[in-house]
Amino acid sequence: MTLTHLATRHPRWLDAGIRLDRVPPAAWLAAQALTLWPTWRWMAARLADGSDDPLGLLALAALAAFAWQQRRELRAAPRLGLLACAGALTLAASLLRAGLLGLPALPPLAAGLLAVLALAAGLLAFLPRRQAAAPVLGLAVLALPLLSSLQFYAGYPLRVLTAEAGRWLLAPFFDVAREGSSLWIDGQLVIVDAPCSGVQMVWLGYFTACAVALFLMRCTDRRFLARLPAVSALVLAGNVLRNAVLVGLEGAGRPLAPWAHEALGLAVLAAVCGGIAWAMLRPAGAAAAPRANPGDRHALA
Repeated sequence: MTLTHLATRHPRWLDAGIRLDRVPPAAWLAAQALTLWPTWRWMAARLADGSDDPLGLLALAALAAFAWQQRRELRAAPRLGLLACAGALTLAASLLRAGLLGLPALPPLAAGLLAVLALAAGLLAFLPRRQAAAPVLGLAVLALPLLSSLQFYAGYPLRVLTAEAGRWLLAPFFDVAREGSSLWIDGQLVIVDAPCSGVQMVWLGYFTACAVALFLMRCTDRRFLARLPAVSALVLAGNVLRNAVLVGLEGAGRPLAPWAHEALGLAVLAAVCGGIAWAMLRPAGAAAAPRANPGDRHALA
């Protein structure tokens, strides 16, 4: 059926399609966010009762600031594939959260993951095609209240890894052995506890990577993903170094005062985030090019 035939036979449908196509992106995103209201209410309640750290609000604010920064570049006609994906994820998050249509209800965090991915897909549908999707999706996931869940599932393995790496660093200076996530250092037991697992440093490291990619550089998804191993390595190295210094001072009988302990943690965190920003901003061809031999100038000429 041609457009002319449709306009002749069904003018109201054509007018409705034109009005729908002219709906501003902000109205689409607002309607989608309103549909996902139960998820936002759950997230707010989880933060209000102290079940999780409020770092997710920082990611949500960064995502909102990026959307505001890009408001003049939003597409008038969205990418239909991403818009359909956003609609499907919104529908899935709503149905599975409530357990409707005979489907099993998802845990709130899993339903929340579908919801934030739906909102990110909706935003990406209106962003320019050159915009990398991975940092947007990363900030959306980081907006979830997931630190306590990460601590529960990944905290102990990270503590064991940190303790083992710290043992290798301290072995030349102390008689040190690992027992679970604790270290025996010169006969003194030092526990690598939950705050030393580095879960918060992991969150802040990946937040830094996503924020730098969105606000300070123009990158492709491939370039962003290629730098994530460096992010992980910097976070792990920073956490291991911090814990090794603290455990070494404990073993030497010179434990830091609480304020110095916090100051050391903040200094290492700042260094890690600075290193991540540098790694993200480093040009793709930053490897040193081979220098020409002065004797080859004539040949080059």
